[in-house]
Amino acid sequence: MQGSFEYFLDQLINGLTLGAIYGLIAIGYTMVYGIIGMINFAHGEIFMIGAFISLISFLLLGLVGVTWVPLAVLLVLVVAMVLTPLYGWALERVAYRPLRGSPRLAALITAIGMSIFLQNYVQLLQGARNKPIQPVIKGGVELIRSKVEGAPDYVVNLSYLQMLIVVLFGFFIVVFTIVITRTALGRQQRACEQDMGMAALLGVNVDRTISLTFVMGAALAAVASIIFLMRYGAIDFFIGFLAGIKAFTAAVLGGIGSIPGAMLGGLLIGLIEAFWSGYFTVEYKDVAAFSILILVLIFRPTGLLGKPDIEKV
Repeated sequence: MQGSFEYFLDQLINGLTLGAIYGLIAIGYTMVYGIIGMINFAHGEIFMIGAFISLISFLLLGLVGVTWVPLAVLLVLVVAMVLTPLYGWALERVAYRPLRGSPRLAALITAIGMSIFLQNYVQLLQGARNKPIQPVIKGGVELIRSKVEGAPDYVVNLSYLQMLIVVLFGFFIVVFTIVITRTALGRQQRACEQDMGMAALLGVNVDRTISLTFVMGAALAAVASIIFLMRYGAIDFFIGFLAGIKAFTAAVLGGIGSIPGAMLGGLLIGLIEAFWSGYFTVEYKDVAAFSILILVLIFRPTGLLGKPDIEKV
């Protein structure tokens, strides 16, 4: 059965939904690096905080009697996208802005320190145990049913949750792309990416632009956190570490600094994990993903869609 088209299609769906989570988180990494040239290693913890905000919001809505699923998901999405970016803004204001003119190593150490601080902050507030949640969206559509004599039917389902994940991913990518390419904020971000000093001379508020970049990245991480919570049904204070590493890998794979590269890298990492887990052994799925990254960096150091840095003189 594992060689059948039905099984392949099942793993393809799983890989795309997982890749959507990685892609949304990876955009935050690539945006910050594109503008200030720093890797925000605390971004995974922003994703984790978004997951806890989403969980608490679902529980509170249940207590007040909001049981209609579309309304509950919409309200949680709004709450998470409002509160989670506040942590992104505070992170930039406290940990990055004072070090903007410092060597990159100082900012890197600070990012790792903030990551550990946020992990312990959530652990102290919420505890170290897994926090489960009942399935929010149930049901789906049967795509293919394979009949094999002497064995149970193999059914490929596309769940309503997977449909929602694809819709959310596509919607926010389109909105995000419009903001970057068609708005004044997007032009300011691109100006800061090219030359921060010249952008400031031309009247761009560099501090505000960088803060809003952190806020936008955190908002996308909040969307990913809601998807993760509904998809896997349990979270803890440590989920941001592995998800952050995978998303950073996706950003590097696609080309750090390239937003389309972050999307492509996230989808590729999700597909690699899903197919490796389905056809080989799940214990080595992380090894497979990182091995692909190593091969790409050996033969194409800038990533799949990245461009080589041009040093300004």
